[in-house]
Parts: sequence; C-alpha cells; structure tokens
Amino acid sequence: MKKIIFSLLLVLPTSGLWAQNLSNTSQQLKIFNQLYKTLDLYYVDTLDAAQNIGTAINAMLEELDPYTEYYTVKTARDLNTMTTGKYAGIGSLIHYYKAEDRCIIYQLYEGKPAHLGGLKVGDVLLEIDGKDTGLRGSRDINDYTSSVSSALRGDPGTIAPIKVKRPGCPDTLTINITRANVQMPAVPYSGMVAPEVGYIYLNSFTTDCSQEVKQALRSVKEKGAKSVILDLRNNGGGLANEAVKIVNLFVEKGKLILKMKGKLSDANTSYATQSAPEDLNIPLVVLVNGNSASSSEIVCGSLQDLDRAVIVGERTFGKGLVQQPHQMPGDGVLKLTTSHYYIPSGRCIQALDYSHRTDNGEAYRMPDSLTSVFYTEAGRPVRDGGGITPDVSAPDSVPTLLAYVRNSDEYFDYLTQYCLDHASIAPASEFALSDEDYNAFVDYIVQSGFTPEDRSKRVVDQLRKILKADAASDEAMANLDALEKSIKPDLAKVLTQQQTLMSRFLASDICERYYLYAGALQNALLHDKQLDAAIEVLQNTSKYQEILKGR
Repeated sequence: MKKIIFSLLLVLPTSGLWAQNLSNTSQQLKIFNQLYKTLDLYYVDTLDAAQNIGTAINAMLEELDPYTEYYTVKTARDLNTMTTGKYAGIGSLIHYYKAEDRCIIYQLYEGKPAHLGGLKVGDVLLEIDGKDTGLRGSRDINDYTSSVSSALRGDPGTIAPIKVKRPGCPDTLTINITRANVQMPAVPYSGMVAPEVGYIYLNSFTTDCSQEVKQALRSVKEKGAKSVILDLRNNGGGLANEAVKIVNLFVEKGKLILKMKGKLSDANTSYATQSAPEDLNIPLVVLVNGNSASSSEIVCGSLQDLDRAVIVGERTFGKGLVQQPHQMPGDGVLKLTTSHYYIPSGRCIQALDYSHRTDNGEAYRMPDSLTSVFYTEAGRPVRDGGGITPDVSAPDSVPTLLAYVRNSDEYFDYLTQYCLDHASIAPASEFALSDEDYNAFVDYIVQSGFTPEDRSKRVVDQLRKILKADAASDEAMANLDALEKSIKPDLAKVLTQQQTLMSRFLASDICERYYLYAGALQNALLHDKQLDAAIEVLQNTSKYQEILKGR
C-alpha cells in the first residue's frame, strides 16, 4: 500500500502541472475568442477575419522559430513545391522590378515552357490570360509577386497568352505558352573540373534528389572521374530522408545516420542506410559555406563523422531542427518544429536557441567555449552547437557593397543592356569580361544613380536624432556631418578595387542570360577559390588520407 501511495505522489505533481497548463491554455483561448467576437461586433469598421487572425497566427509563430510556419490553402502549394520541386506552370522565376512597378521574368529554367516558348529574362509582364497584371502600387511586394506567380500557374496543357514589354523592342509582344508539369532539377550541373576530378552541384533536397546525385555520380565516373566533389554551398536543405540516401551512396548498408528526438514519442525516429553503396571507396570532398543548412549539414556532418569525406569551405549555418507538416482545418498546413536531429557521432549542430533571446529579440547563440567535443569513427574531435566546421577552411567572403550592387535593378539593367549590345559571347567555359567592358560597367553603375543600403548611415542618422533631442551644440552637429561625409562609400573606388571579384560575378551572370543556370555555374567554377582548395585536397592523396585519419 505504501508503494502505491508513493507512486501516486510522484505522478500527481506532474499531472497537476499538465492539468494547470491545459487549464491556462483553455482560459487564454477563451479570452482570444471573446476578444475577437467583441471586435467584430463593435469595431467601427468591418474586420477581415482571414487577415486579422492570420496576422495573429503569424505573430505567435514568430515567437517560436523561423521554421514553424502556417500555410493557408492558397500558399500550401508553395510548401509542396519546396519539398517536391514540382509544380504546374511555365517554368520561370519572376521578380518585382521597381522601374516598371511590375514583375519581370528573372530566370528561365532550361527546357521548360517559358524557355521553349520564347520568353526572355527582362521581359516585363503586362498581361496574363488577357488580364492586366496591374501595377504594384502600395501593395506589399510579396503579395503582389505571389498574385502574378499564381496567374502564371495552371493546369498542364492550358495555354497562357502572356503580353510582355521587351527591352530593345518598340512594340509589346504576346507569346502563347503551354503550361506543363515542371520538375526543377536538384542537380542543375555536373561535370569534370580537373583531370580525374568530377563535380556535382546539388541545390536542393527535394523528392528523389538522391537519384539525381546517383546519376550524376555515374556520369562523371564514365567521363573519367577518380574522385568527386559534392557541392552543397548555398543549399538550405529539405527532405531529411533524401539526405540519408545521399550519404548511403558512399557508405555501407546498415549505418545509423540520423536520430531525431522530440517531445512526443512519435517524433523520435532513427534513419540508417538501407541499400548497398554506389561507391564505397572513391575519394570525396564536400564543399560547404555559411548558407549550407539542415539536410546539407546532415550529409556533410555524417560523412565527416564517418570519416568518409573531407569537408572544405566555411562553417555551415547550424540548423539542427526538424519540421513536420500537420494538416489544419480548411486545407491549411502547419509546418512546425518537432525535434532536434543528431548525426552519427551523437552531436546536434543547432547553433541558435530560440527559446532564449537577447534584449533585442535575437536568438541566443551558444559560444564555442561552451560546446561539447564528440569523436568521429577514427577518433577525430568534432564539436556540436554551431554547424559543421570544415576540415579544410577556405573562406570566400564578399564585401557587402558588392552584394548590394549585384542585387540591384541597376545591375540587372546593365546585364540586359550588355545582351542587347552583344548578339553572342564565348562559351561559358571560356567567357571573361575585358577590362574595357568592366570599366564601362563601373561607369554605368555610378551614373545610374544606384544608392547602396548604408548601415553606417543608419547609425549616424540615429545618432543625429539623439543629439537633436539632447539639444547638442552646433559644433557637435557639424562634426557629425563631417563624419557622415567621410564614411560614405566611394562606389567607383570600391568597384575598381574589387574588379577581380566583381568581374567573376558579372561573367557568370552574363553567361546565365545566354546559357541559363548551368552555364552560369560552369563559368563561376573557372575562378572559384573554394573549388580550387577542394581539387588540391583530392589531388594530394597523402594529404587527403592524413586529414581523415586526424593527423
């Protein structure tokens, strides 16, 4: 009898806390329900329930982490496209273009309806299916772009008359595009990058991407590859099971790759390799950078833990969280974080703790000094808590100003003008920008009125408001004006100093206009320092082995 009472004493506090939490949740939901009913009944203007409650939902989810998201019935297809890489439409990427206050064709997918039908990058979308796309006006850019994107999509086989304004053409054009099921390639480019060195670029972890990697691996081996580089740079991840399958291409059957641990037992899952490997012995390097996340980190981290590949590049993002979709009423979908994942050494590489935030709302980042040491199969020390640290560091930073230039409409306009002035260019594997062309580019950007986002100016403006509020002296304000003038970036000077790097970007982006994305990638690899570091590791067999053995 005493044992039974003692057991109840252990259980009841926990049950009491659970009941208390449930009661509190119920009470808060009653308050929210009554609050909205009161607003709906008495507020002076008519409320839009979908908009108002949608805003409340999004605000609540933002308090959790960036990956827990609610998809309405209208946006749920975006989640499906993200995970499968498939959708029905014309096969292009659109972008808001400020000069026209409309959307333009920003990227074409090779062999898809938009490309085959004759649309060109830079085409301004005026009408779709006979309906004016409208000006953006005061509408939110994302909402406006989403509405135009929706108009381009449709059932396979339907014809979409698209009216466009094309740079260099005096008259508008109407082009009929037949919509189709579009499968975006997960491996947009693979090939040889050095004697006996194959290269595979994987840009997403969508359904069956492991099969694309397998086919690319076989292809480069047929071309003479005796070693392989798997490029996961700027790959933000996707399906975890596809990551395990890619690891399985290089690792024997039966290896435990992934453990997921969450609050509920159904979130606790393990993944092991299920098949015979494609190639157990081929030397392998995985390229990563700060934008390699999630499933990319599962692949590179597992291959590092199993001493199967050398990791080259920069420390990865550090996303050790797993999301699962849950169906909601009205055909909405809640994608929510349910667990952490752990790779073969037992480490979790999650960098940010979203349950603990700084005073300004930023998630807490664990310092390296507080991370724990784990060990690979060969006994090499590796750490948790901050992404995957490469075995060979090869940093490749880009000055912020160059990134602003490259993302600007003025830069886009220069590319368009270059294509109008040049009917053709050299093959992507050879093309480079001449000094004369680069100087013309600098003049174009400087004269275009391009204004970079200047973080230092924002700080100065904030300080100016504080000084005015404190009735600062004229001398203090004059000194601040002088400081602002002295720190303003000299655009022409910076672009001239950064000619080598900016020319690389220009050459690759110009190649994309002529040879699409595969051509852009091929050209970018010509002057890729991180790729050179990967090739160097593979061509030095003793160095490769020493790294994997921890010497």
